[in-house]
Amino acid sequence: MKKVLIPVTNHATLGETDQANGTYSPELTHAIHVFMESGLDYDIASIKGGKAPLYGTDIEGDDINQKVLNDSDFQNRINNTIPMSQLNTADYDAVFYPGGFGLLSDLATNEDFAKLSAEIYEKGGTLAAVCHGPAGFLPITLSNGEKLLASKSVTGFTREEEIDFGTINDIPFLLEESLARGAARYNKVQPWQEFVIEDGRVISGQNPASAHGVGVAIAKQLAS
Repeated sequence: MKKVLIPVTNHATLGETDQANGTYSPELTHAIHVFMESGLDYDIASIKGGKAPLYGTDIEGDDINQKVLNDSDFQNRINNTIPMSQLNTADYDAVFYPGGFGLLSDLATNEDFAKLSAEIYEKGGTLAAVCHGPAGFLPITLSNGEKLLASKSVTGFTREEEIDFGTINDIPFLLEESLARGAARYNKVQPWQEFVIEDGRVISGQNPASAHGVGVAIAKQLAS
């Protein structure tokens, strides 16, 4: 069975504010729902391990989010994430970074997790992310010394969406600007519309609406 490594943040607030944050639940649950339906296994890991902070767990009318959140196996995994130090990259065929603002404060700059992702990618694995998740791509450097994004086309949460969401003044940095500077090409569509880019084995989605599509793209790559 193919397996996806899901890195989640240990950072429980929006930047340096006291606003509860972490990983945005629907971006995690909608992708995991696709993995489960596609026969893919997954592990949830974090830099420190242990219980991972989630928000967006109470969104009304999101049946898939609730279904996965109510799954006891999922709850066990999100409350007991695997510490980065215990991961073996040979176990994984893909890495999926869900969004949420938390990872802007840890995974976006963590060189050690970036090395793990680079190893999985260089042995033929897929790297994927949605919304703020592509921030996890920023520190990834390949063995030839090149940044992962230097030759890749990506998308991610946009400046307009930060403004709409009311977070533009509290985020540690603007993801759109960092991706535009670091990637070969940054692409976006109108705010809140589904948008997924596949550039070889690098998959990215713009916003929460794109989480399902990113999950489908990962499943298709791992099935081929």
